[in-house]
Amino acid sequence: MEEKTINLLIGERDPFARRQLERILTPPFNLIFVEDGTEILIKAKNIWPSLIILEALLPSVDGFKVCQQLKSDPETKSTPVLFYTVLRAEARARQAGADGFLLKPQPPEKLLTSINNFLINPETKGESK
Repeated sequence: MEEKTINLLIGERDPFARRQLERILTPPFNLIFVEDGTEILIKAKNIWPSLIILEALLPSVDGFKVCQQLKSDPETKSTPVLFYTVLRAEARARQAGADGFLLKPQPPEKLLTSINNFLINPETKGESK
């Protein structure tokens, strides 16, 4: 039986953070990194990710606006969005439509648990702390 590829679309501009995420999340996930908000909006409709992980601080269109646009588009509104950011802005992320929020940095196990919660049981909305 062939395993399904699980694509995670990640909006992250910091090379160090990208390397950390690669180390933690591959395998089992296929990571598609983008550096700016506009590119996330395009890629979300091209690759149909299982989950979108956003840093709030992105060039061109910030993570909050990206999330609002994703959640207001009928084609992408059901894709879960997890903010993984250095900003203490959980309320703002939730207002934008985020399904989950984690403050950087987190232990690898907590990040993996939160992602798996979205993928296995989306109604749990991941973990939020």
